[in-house]
Amino acid sequence: MMDILALVPPADLAAFLAAGIVLNLTPGADVMFATASGIAGGPRAGAVAGLGVGLGGLWHVGLAALGISALIAAHPAALLGLKWAGAGYLLWLAWKSWRSRGDAVAGRGERGAMAALWRGFVTNALNPKVALFVLAFLPQFTDAARGPVWQQILILGAVFTVTGTMITAGYGALAGMAGRRLGARMGILNRVAALMFGGLALRLVWE
Repeated sequence: MMDILALVPPADLAAFLAAGIVLNLTPGADVMFATASGIAGGPRAGAVAGLGVGLGGLWHVGLAALGISALIAAHPAALLGLKWAGAGYLLWLAWKSWRSRGDAVAGRGERGAMAALWRGFVTNALNPKVALFVLAFLPQFTDAARGPVWQQILILGAVFTVTGTMITAGYGALAGMAGRRLGARMGILNRVAALMFGGLALRLVWE
């Protein structure tokens, strides 16, 4: 399957990588989520949340390769259901963060890391905008002459997700480092994270 990647013209591959990096560097919902997770739980939680977001991205890539995302996109009710499910989950995270005590750092220990990973995955997996983006972006760089298009989507999607995960995790870790320096004000930081989660929920519903 990786042989297909070698068939992509170097100029096209460079354009794909550059576009992906620029898109991932631009703060969006995934970066905001990882940042909020880092603020609330520290560098490890922020980085692992970024990894979870990346796994959610791979989920959407797999759905696109199988043609499932196209089916969902063709049914407005399904997109609306995903949107409200994602917004509801983000509001639940906002509520938990708002009620979190200042001395309870959510990202400590293996349990906290797994929670951050799961939250990142679910948040991205329930975001219909990611599914629509994958459907619009990846096919632009495929060519039936190179082999099965679904394989190309899987490979290009994996490359895009890996670079995006590294960038998003970096944002989360940096936010966690900044938050750790203000550890004495952890209660305030949890409120800030809650507002960010709530803002993401509103953005998901209204846009």
